[in-house]
Amino acid sequence: MVVTATRAPAAPGSAMKVLLFTGLGALFFSYYWDDNFDPASLQGARVLLTGASAGVGEELAYHYARLGSHLVLTAHTEALLQKVVGNCRKLGAPKVFYIAADMASPEVPERVVQFALDKLGGLDYLVLNHLGATPAGSRSRSVQATRWLMQVNFLSYVQLTSLALPSLTDSKGSLVVVSSLLGQVPTSFSRPYSAAKFALDGFFGSLRRELDVQDVNVAITMCVLGLRDRASPAEGVRGVTRAKAAPGPKAALAVIRGGATRAPGVFYPWRFRLLCLLRGWLPHPRAWFIRQELNVTAAAAA
Repeated sequence: MVVTATRAPAAPGSAMKVLLFTGLGALFFSYYWDDNFDPASLQGARVLLTGASAGVGEELAYHYARLGSHLVLTAHTEALLQKVVGNCRKLGAPKVFYIAADMASPEVPERVVQFALDKLGGLDYLVLNHLGATPAGSRSRSVQATRWLMQVNFLSYVQLTSLALPSLTDSKGSLVVVSSLLGQVPTSFSRPYSAAKFALDGFFGSLRRELDVQDVNVAITMCVLGLRDRASPAEGVRGVTRAKAAPGPKAALAVIRGGATRAPGVFYPWRFRLLCLLRGWLPHPRAWFIRQELNVTAAAAA
């Protein structure tokens, strides 16, 4: 009599583990795979960078300066901008200009773009990095605070893009939009801020399709970052969330590489890509899971 051995079917849990680890491996591989980034491609590039006075924006300015780009920097605080401009010149930027601007004012974006066009003669990159944030809690829930946030974090992005798009079309340039994980995965106590970031994703996703249909060669790179760092206005939610800040220089370099290679998206840290995928699988997480990322006591006290 011949006895044949048969393999028992794999348990569902084992299959899920294999799929999970396969997916993680693929994400890791894709993140660290050579993206064909050529630093020389940014030498002489004309860059308008917003939110350049601190945090990731400041580090972006320094990276572009080292790479030999021509820069127009803008942010709210003139004294901080002057310091960044001085550092960029020391790092080798051939041209650096600045304009202090408050993006809460609807008339400001036009003035900023026109200044950049006058100084640089055109644009190859529009890097939108500025943001405003109100403290988590009751003050962030008012209609007035929401209106202010939408102007700074969304409408000014739309205005700057619309005004710069003709020049970017001529140069076959790139739009680089620094957004947030909160524009992909909603969390508690961040309603106005998250709404503005979700609006960015919708606007630029639609614009990308329109440009493709019209055969306009302007790339759009959406960058999903976590908390920026101590200098970021996102500090307002630091007492509520337990998430750690992304290191400024490394996050900035990831943004620059993504923009220079015309990548459709950048996730820093890379695990944020997985979190965005998980949202599709778990669209309604249990309250217990949410509490693991929140300091509920601090949030309730805000």
